[in-house]
Amino acid sequence: MSSSTSTAPQDVTKRVVFDDPHGAAGNMQEAEVTRVRTLRGTWRWTLVVATAATILLCINQQFSLRFFVGYTQLNTEYFYLLIALMLPFTFLIFPGAERAPLDRIPWYDLVLFVATFAAAIMLMSNVRKAAEAGWEFGGAPNSVIAAGLVMWAMLMEALRRTGGWSLLLSVMPFTVYPLFAEARWLGPFRGTQSTLEQATAYHVLSGESLLGIPIQAFADTVIGFLVFGTALMMTGAGKFFINLSFAMCGTFRGGAAKVCIFASGLLGMMSGSIISNVLTAGTMTIPVMKKSGFRASYAAAIEACASTGAVLAPPVMGATAFVIAQFLNVSYAEVAVAAIIPAALYYVGLFMQVDTYAARHGLKGIPRADLPRVMDTIKDGWYYVFVIALLIVMLLYFKRESHAPFYATALLLVLNQLFSKDTRWTFATIGKFLEVNGRTFVELVGILAGCGLLIGAFSMTGVVSSLANDLLHIAGDNAFLLLGMCALTSLILGLGLTTTACYIFLAILVAPALEKLGLNRMAVHMFIFYWGMLSSITPPVAIASFAAAGIAGSPAMKTGWESMWVGSIIYFIPFFFVLNPALVLQGPSPYLAGLGLMGLAAFGTLFICGGIQGYQPFVGDLRGTGALEWPIRVLLVIGGFVVATPGGGIMPLSQLQVTLLGLAILVPTTLLALLLVRRHTMEPDGLRAP
Repeated sequence: MSSSTSTAPQDVTKRVVFDDPHGAAGNMQEAEVTRVRTLRGTWRWTLVVATAATILLCINQQFSLRFFVGYTQLNTEYFYLLIALMLPFTFLIFPGAERAPLDRIPWYDLVLFVATFAAAIMLMSNVRKAAEAGWEFGGAPNSVIAAGLVMWAMLMEALRRTGGWSLLLSVMPFTVYPLFAEARWLGPFRGTQSTLEQATAYHVLSGESLLGIPIQAFADTVIGFLVFGTALMMTGAGKFFINLSFAMCGTFRGGAAKVCIFASGLLGMMSGSIISNVLTAGTMTIPVMKKSGFRASYAAAIEACASTGAVLAPPVMGATAFVIAQFLNVSYAEVAVAAIIPAALYYVGLFMQVDTYAARHGLKGIPRADLPRVMDTIKDGWYYVFVIALLIVMLLYFKRESHAPFYATALLLVLNQLFSKDTRWTFATIGKFLEVNGRTFVELVGILAGCGLLIGAFSMTGVVSSLANDLLHIAGDNAFLLLGMCALTSLILGLGLTTTACYIFLAILVAPALEKLGLNRMAVHMFIFYWGMLSSITPPVAIASFAAAGIAGSPAMKTGWESMWVGSIIYFIPFFFVLNPALVLQGPSPYLAGLGLMGLAAFGTLFICGGIQGYQPFVGDLRGTGALEWPIRVLLVIGGFVVATPGGGIMPLSQLQVTLLGLAILVPTTLLALLLVRRHTMEPDGLRAP
């Protein structure tokens, strides 16, 4: 954490200065590897030019500019041009082995670069003919098949380099599965078998595999939002968000931790990466939390949970949210709106956890003299509010999700050049901006393109519908059992796969079965998304917790368990919105119902957090209940959970019955705790401060 001072009459305000987030985090979105090359010289400028071409191609396609000469490019040609521009750089940026040099590019990586580029251009030049002649179903020339085989192999190697061996070993068997789909030992996975030529043609020429949902999401919406996020960072929005968080929340009880939660939620608009959020916000907030009295592992756990929630929070969510929109064939705005109440409940839960922890341990806020002023902060960065408002209006009112980030970026850059003295862009800044975006594009294309073959394989074999029936048979048409199976599978897959790969797996295999039970589609896909993200704070992997532990200097595994404890509410929220999709603003009259359910869930969460932390608001420190402390805490958690749980639907009890049952647990428990705590505080040797 770095700080500077600004002097005012009789007052010295220690302003928080937010360092360049890209320098700290490398802006990795989903990659499971951290050993990367920094391109220099000619190769750096090649990446910069390729990135500029990628952004211009996206603008041309989304705004229907037709290259200003009346030429209409097919979407499939556009997708292959993006792949040709970005995928080859995977082999230059991500080394092939631990011992591979980082200061130079080996000859074999250059060979893979050229082979990938040549295969992509070959397929791009033939994809229009393929659409006219139906080559994806047979009849493709040998040269196209050969290029397809090269592309298939390059995609698998790109997956290994960006997502690690776990992602490759999870995806590759399914991509070749159509070649032996009729084998008896496959059981419920038996389907229609294809030859190598048929499978290759379908993978690289159809709109269901390589050119399917993941790469479509990247090409249509992800590029624009990544450009917007990078522009926010490089115009100093990170410093503004951090300072605003300190100014607004710093003086509260346990203020440093509340700053962390608020700041990480805001920073999520700039980065779709959990790790990037941890490494940027955490370097600022974790030392302040420790200084305020939070133990190291708890401070790291708060940061890990807050950063995980940031990727689930609108208006700019992680890349997986855009893939969800493509899967459901809805606008990204619908996905973002559906995420509002779950995200709000999650952050309310975190705030309550921190508040009750701080109250139990007597932790104060940060002195006002050490914090930036709210008005000074807003004066320095007022135009960020206008830019974000424009983005939201264009998403929700004008429904122009593919245009919104470009308009918002243009407005941001104009206002930054006019009103900011410190962060005005130069030609060097533009080069850095393109380089940072290029590295992010390369990483995401490497993962998304390869994962697209998953969808193609199951589409080719036609096994999805029969598998859904088999899952329903195994679960005995029991929605709760199937949801539990899905949650556990998501958590396990999330340990080894990136979030997007995990989501795609389960959206293909499990979501159809849940939908056949009559559950809301949006709620089902959000359920899978949430549970796939939970591996970030769940041991044994818990990458967000481990990254935060590194900053805090705390034991990694202990931080992982603390993260589960602090973020426990997020394990319940997905079940809540599947039980009643009004929580994701679905169904008839969802807004009023959603607000009512949100109020009940927040009320229940107040008691869940009180039981977990041992301090119940409006009652006091539960250590004052003596021998009954733990029974009371357990009853508070159970009662709070019951009150927060939606009734009706697949639940055997109505909403009124569930709420009354929860209150029947909470009211006597709270009254007993209040009586015992007050009696204890009236004794001469009352409760001692911790």
